[in-house]
Amino acid sequence: MQREPIFLIAEAGVNHNGDLDLAKQLIDLAAEAGADAVKFQTFRAEEIVTDTAQKAAYQKETSGAGESQFAMLKRLELDVNAHRLLMDHCRRRNIAFLSTPFDAQSLDMLIDMGLPLIKVPSGEITNLPYLRRVGAKGLPVILSTGMATLDEVRAAVSVLTKAGTPAGQITVLHCNTQYPTPVEDANLRAMTTLAETFPECRVGCSDHTPGIACAVAAAAMGAAVIEKHFTLDKSLPGPDHAASMDPDELKAMVRSVREVERALGDGVKKPSPSERANIDVARRFLVATAPIKAGEPFTEANVAARRTGCGGVSPMRWDEVMGLTAKRNFQPGEGIEL
Repeated sequence: MQREPIFLIAEAGVNHNGDLDLAKQLIDLAAEAGADAVKFQTFRAEEIVTDTAQKAAYQKETSGAGESQFAMLKRLELDVNAHRLLMDHCRRRNIAFLSTPFDAQSLDMLIDMGLPLIKVPSGEITNLPYLRRVGAKGLPVILSTGMATLDEVRAAVSVLTKAGTPAGQITVLHCNTQYPTPVEDANLRAMTTLAETFPECRVGCSDHTPGIACAVAAAAMGAAVIEKHFTLDKSLPGPDHAASMDPDELKAMVRSVREVERALGDGVKKPSPSERANIDVARRFLVATAPIKAGEPFTEANVAARRTGCGGVSPMRWDEVMGLTAKRNFQPGEGIEL
């Protein structure tokens, strides 16, 4: 059975640094690389963090420890007009615009602006009121599961479905929220666990490991959606640039994932179009190894399996052929005919 193409999300996140020109350049790069969608983040800092909340350890390393998480997020907000401008730019570049809403107001704003699906970030997987509001929209949902136990994922999926989103419209993404994720913590086999636990849902991967290997591996493991951060320059200031793919890596990931898709095929075991001609060349067929006169029996003394280059009677019919009589004369090396 042929699978649906993998939906590749190039995660711009907050790598625009609050600069719309930089955000548009990120859209251009994602479109040129061949991603299906470019995703940003929509939030109101006062709705998701207190004034005194500390940054995550990786954020302190990449954007300084002196600034609070609130201050950092506040300068990375995108207002309604910025969203409209970026959506228009995506339409011009023929790439889907997505954004992750981190609060109820942002969620409603994105829905009003016509977003076709809702991306639930890992940090909101235990936010019951938020999940209910998402589920009630009835739109397709991509649920990131970083930091979550399997029971927490079960609970979140249950909330979404009970609120009104069918399980068949939910994609559950395996994720690790450390930026960057150590490869030994990637645990890609958790995708298989998610697929077995939620058979009605699609499963994918939001990858934060360095490089593209884990994303390509996720494609080979059957991911329906792959999401990965990217930037124009890893040295830019900001919390996520250092752990994001650079332009060359993004292009290589998209190219490699598409190659994996082509390699996976439809799963039917049969000769491929490119190898069919090899059957007559590489397989053995029954040939005469000694002169055989019409009416004589075929025996182990006068018949053997050899490559003929032109097909013939399969050696799998050996038992059937032994004891039959020749209907005409055969010379050594000539293919047997029944």
